Amino acid sequence: MSGNNFTLCVDHQYASPYAMSAFVTLVEKGVDFELRTLNLAAGEHRDDEYQSLSLTGRIPTLSHGDFHLSESSAISEYLEDLLPAPGHAAVYPEHIADRARARQVQAWLRSDLMPIREERSTTVIFFEPSTKPLSAAAIASAGRLFAAATEWLGHDADHLFGEWSIADTDLALMLNRLVINGDSVPESLIRYARLQWQRPSVQRWLALPRG
Repeated sequence: MSGNNFTLCVDHQYASPYAMSAFVTLVEKGVDFELRTLNLAAGEHRDDEYQSLSLTGRIPTLSHGDFHLSESSAISEYLEDLLPAPGHAAVYPEHIADRARARQVQAWLRSDLMPIREERSTTVIFFEPSTKPLSAAAIASAGRLFAAATEWLGHDADHLFGEWSIADTDLALMLNRLVINGDSVPESLIRYARLQWQRPSVQRWLALPRG
């Protein structure tokens, strides 16, 4: 590796929640980076060149010089270790227990709540809402999401851990699958999700050109 030459590979529609998470981390860290887009529908992520970088063939992948890393939470953790505070903005809480909790939130959002992710893909956020009602399974998943988020946040907190962390962006994105689509969400969580959506690093992702 030489210097801070970063390239982030993302989907060409800028619709991946995981690409968004890695993008927000890079913006928060205040470093210059190049975006490389791949057309997933055309199978560009399965090309030999990309497979040699990503190994998993998934979006996003970060290249830092000759080092390549996929999986968005791993990318955020790598950048946090590589570019620590105070020289760069922190994207994880300082306290070890809060940091562990932030990683817990990220892991849960990526591994659970599948009915929400299937029935309210990020298409409803970045392109158009769905008119199909949530299934019983998705309603049950939403109930678990609301219960966990309310427990973590209380009823009026702006952030999960006192100050912003990347886990706030990830949680807000999951909530906004429902909020932006017009599904029923507790008012306190609507307020939280909308507040997180106004963060400048998130706004930069939202402003990217989409077809």
